[in-house]
Amino acid sequence: MGAGIAQVVAASGRRVSLHDAAPGAVERGLTGIRRSLEKLAEKGGAQPDEVLARISAVDELVPAELMLEAVVEDAAVKEELFRRADALLPPEAILASNTSSIPITSLAAVTGRPERVIGMHFFNPVPVLKLVEVIRAVQTSDETAAAIVALAEDLGKVPAEANDFPGFVSNRILMPFLNEAAYALMEGVAEAEAIDTIAKLGFAHPLGPLALADLIGLDTCVAIMEVLHDGLGDPKYAPCPLLRQYVAAGRLGRKSGRGFYEYAA
Repeated sequence: MGAGIAQVVAASGRRVSLHDAAPGAVERGLTGIRRSLEKLAEKGGAQPDEVLARISAVDELVPAELMLEAVVEDAAVKEELFRRADALLPPEAILASNTSSIPITSLAAVTGRPERVIGMHFFNPVPVLKLVEVIRAVQTSDETAAAIVALAEDLGKVPAEANDFPGFVSNRILMPFLNEAAYALMEGVAEAEAIDTIAKLGFAHPLGPLALADLIGLDTCVAIMEVLHDGLGDPKYAPCPLLRQYVAAGRLGRKSGRGFYEYAA
């Protein structure tokens, strides 16, 4: 997600500093960006070198007008990142999160600029999908929200504003759908291929729920379901045991080579 966000921001003419604490992650991200840009160039998009020239790999957070994080879906990790960004970025900078479910209000609360903290939730694959879910914390100012809506539009996206409830709009609707598909598989209602075929053809979805869960990452799906379960207090949001089992076995979806389906390296 971070690489995709960096790509669309750089493609808009802006300069991007790309940082990841995991060794090799930035290099892999840049490789993925080049691959994506090459495909888009075949369809008349910008030349890859032109866009990549605006992206710089950095070893640490650097001063910028906007920080947009896409780290692991873990509240403690994100809160620590927001503390660091608050200390390092200029006071007028906006701190935004691509979180799928973690409350923006709690991220804002660990900073000294809560009015300049906001959620900017992109969808995967970022260069292709148009939606950006804009989530205001309780503390977010009108000025900050307006700036992020304008940025999303300038990136060629369609912003939709949501309030700061667990899962926001998208994952409050999507994750129970994916979770129920996992239950249908676990209970033997149908095989994975049949479940996905029914969803694709019956609901006119481009991807079935189990294949989509593999794309998102089963560990991420479990993390989001846990946020929904804890935040809303309803047992219907508890992650399916099969999802938990696959995550425990390291079957995380596309990124690990196996989830509900197997994927070539």
